[in-house]
Amino acid sequence: MNEEAGATIQDAGTAPARPRTAREGTAERLQRLPTRLLSLAALRSDRLVTEALARVDARKWHYAVLATLEQFGAASQAQLSDRTRIYSSDLVSVLNELADGGFVERGPDPADRRRNVVSLTAAGKRRLRKLDRVVAAVQDDVFGPLDATQRGQLARLLTVLVDSEGA
Repeated sequence: MNEEAGATIQDAGTAPARPRTAREGTAERLQRLPTRLLSLAALRSDRLVTEALARVDARKWHYAVLATLEQFGAASQAQLSDRTRIYSSDLVSVLNELADGGFVERGPDPADRRRNVVSLTAAGKRRLRKLDRVVAAVQDDVFGPLDATQRGQLARLLTVLVDSEGA
């Protein structure tokens, strides 16, 4: 395979060369679809966050629960499910994993002893700080091509889209 003037030239009988950018080799109408571009960017960022958190034995849901507990304080499982958008059936295993690590505690709700609340431990606060650093590094990787102004614009635009779904 030879390269001249930035174009890939194939030798006869070789497999097609893989494009160097996500847009090369893609139909123009697909390149112009914002929904497709958003999906491709989301897939990449989700993969990078998942991989980075896995390297420190964590998951996105761990991060979501710890961050929510830090901001809002102790909460019932139903409240955590609503705030994090994690299905309550999935939240049970997430909370079990976090409790096994000593990052959260379950205990009776002082206002209603029939109900349990989940609270963040000191170890959970330390864990959240570590996960904050991991996620921040991924943000820099994903959004590296954008300057600070563009990152802010993108965040505002994505917030409009997310808020418009009414969820």
